[in-house]
Amino acid sequence: MNIAALCTEQEVASLVHSFYARVTQDPLIGPIFSAHVHDWPSHLDKMVDFWSSTLRGTARFRGSPMVTHSRLDGVTQEHFQRWLALFQQTTHELDNAALRERANDLALRIAQSLWYGYQMNRHPDSLPMSL
Repeated sequence: MNIAALCTEQEVASLVHSFYARVTQDPLIGPIFSAHVHDWPSHLDKMVDFWSSTLRGTARFRGSPMVTHSRLDGVTQEHFQRWLALFQQTTHELDNAALRERANDLALRIAQSLWYGYQMNRHPDSLPMSL
């Protein structure tokens, strides 16, 4: 299957905006995002570019997610698990089953990778734990 045929740009934008609407209201991870995201429209645009790049192959995203996330203080395994749970709640509502499956697979890999990177940055002499 052509990766761009998986979903439309509108589906990507809708996924991102619906997900971050949940994130901002979440009592566990919402405050972390609120403390670090000072320009929500720009952040949402960047996240649409990120997910468009991963889901549709558009290669629009420019950034360093690992560096950005490893700089955060006090993030725990629970935070990453909550991010993933909110993402899966959002994708559960999608009509596009192929998009739902691919997005969930990618989100799991992304969360695990960022969690590993976070741990390795904070505790380089310890083996990282899985989510």
